[in-house]
Amino acid sequence: MHSILSLLGIESWKPALTALVLPPVPLLLTLLVGARLLISRRALGWLIVLASVGGIWLSACSGFARMIEPALLTASPPLRPDRIAELRAEAKSAPDKRGGTSRVAILVLGGGVEPYAPEYGTSNLASYSMESLRYGMWLSRETGWPVAFSGGIGWSNRPGAAEADVAARIAAQEYGRPLRWVESASRDTRENAARSLPMLKEAGVTHVLLVTRGWHMQRAKRLFEEAALGSGMRIDAAPMGLASGVEIPILAWMPSSAGFERVRLVLREWLGWKFGA
Repeated sequence: MHSILSLLGIESWKPALTALVLPPVPLLLTLLVGARLLISRRALGWLIVLASVGGIWLSACSGFARMIEPALLTASPPLRPDRIAELRAEAKSAPDKRGGTSRVAILVLGGGVEPYAPEYGTSNLASYSMESLRYGMWLSRETGWPVAFSGGIGWSNRPGAAEADVAARIAAQEYGRPLRWVESASRDTRENAARSLPMLKEAGVTHVLLVTRGWHMQRAKRLFEEAALGSGMRIDAAPMGLASGVEIPILAWMPSSAGFERVRLVLREWLGWKFGA
C-alpha cells in the first residue's frame, strides 16, 4: 500500500484515507444503507441498522479495544529489571562509551506535537510523545546509554516546529539530559527508520533500543528491522504505555472518548501492519 501511494505521489493522503476506513465512518455508511432499506426491505433494514448501532457502540468501548488488541497485534514484553541491569553493566564497561561514542542508542519515536501550547507560550509535545520521551529519559538514567529522538512534521500536521526539536528542548530544560541525536525530518514511522538508522550507524551505534507505545511496536519494529537489513544493526523493543485500564468492568463496556480512541489506534496499527504502511 505504501509503495502504491508513493508511486501515485499521494503519501500525504494517508491520514485522510485511514480516517475513512476506521470507525465510525464505515458504520455510519452502513447505518444509512439500513435506514434506506427500511422502506423496501424492513426486516433486513432493521438488522443492518441494529448491527451498525451495535458496532458504533463497541467501537467506543475500551473493553472492546482490550479484547481485539491481542487478537490483532503481537505484544512485545517490557524490558525487565534484569535486562536493564545487564544494559547498565554493559554501559559501565564499554570502552567506546568512555571514548565519547556509543554502540547502544535508546531511540524514542515521536507521537505528536502541539505547534503552540498557550499555557507554555511555545511548542510542546503531545501526550503520547511526552510519555515516550519520559520513558526514554528514565531508561537512559537507569542504563547509562544515550538517547536519540526521531520525529519531524507528520503528514497530518500543519507546518510548525519539528517534533524532535521540541523534544530536544524539553529533554535539556526539563529533564537535564540533552539528547545525543535528533532526527527532525521524518513524517511517519517508515521515514523514522529510514532517516534515523543511517545517522546512528554513522555514529558507531550497532544496537538500538526502540521506544514507542506498545500498540505501535509490532509495526515499528518491523519497519526498523527492514531498514536495518545488511547494516549489522540490532533492533530491540523497549515498549511503554503498557498499563491496563483502571475503570470498573461495566464502564469498560460503556462508550467513552478514551475507548473510541483506543479502538481506532488498534485498528489503524493492524491495517498498517497488513498493508505495509
